[in-house]
Amino acid sequence: MSSSRRLAAFGGSMALALGLAACGGSQDPAGGSTSPDESASSSASPSSAGSFTDADVTFAQMMIIHHRSALLMSEMAAESAESADVRDLAQRISMAQGPEIETMSSWLEQWGEDVPEGTSTEGMGGMDDGGMDMGGTDTDDAMTELDGQSGADFDRMFLEMMIEHHEGAVDMSADEIAEGQNPDAIALAESITASQNAEIAEMQEILRGL
Repeated sequence: MSSSRRLAAFGGSMALALGLAACGGSQDPAGGSTSPDESASSSASPSSAGSFTDADVTFAQMMIIHHRSALLMSEMAAESAESADVRDLAQRISMAQGPEIETMSSWLEQWGEDVPEGTSTEGMGGMDDGGMDMGGTDTDDAMTELDGQSGADFDRMFLEMMIEHHEGAVDMSADEIAEGQNPDAIALAESITASQNAEIAEMQEILRGL
């Protein structure tokens, strides 16, 4: 994909995702409200189609958009990174997060909730739910700047941005673990926490070697 097409995709709207989940109680897969007792007693199989809360919905919707931006950055790395370690990391990120997007999308469909479109994280900067905040830099501007880098300069900026991006995903996962109800969503949040903390440590080590 060309740089212009990538950045056009990144510029897609996330207004849908930001307005999708309203505060409320637990819901059933058809989208109706249930009491806490009804939610707790749900025995639907698989568990991803069972009881869930607004926190589960928000986690899936926002993490889908978050993952898509990581895939876009990883695609840039495949073309522009100089370090073999960075290219390998980017490939592993794509291989892990692509299937996770598919999994979370299937949950939302089972729950009768909207699957967000686009890859833009506009409006997420500084949010406690894991938006990237590039040290006060607009996220779209940062992605445009990254796309204009190559070689060692790209590697350094990619790692710095992806570390912050991963930290956001860990924060989002912590919210899901604390507030979510769906066991599959919580399990995914725990998996993301472990894998992305490990990748943060790996990226910090690569940065020290640049």
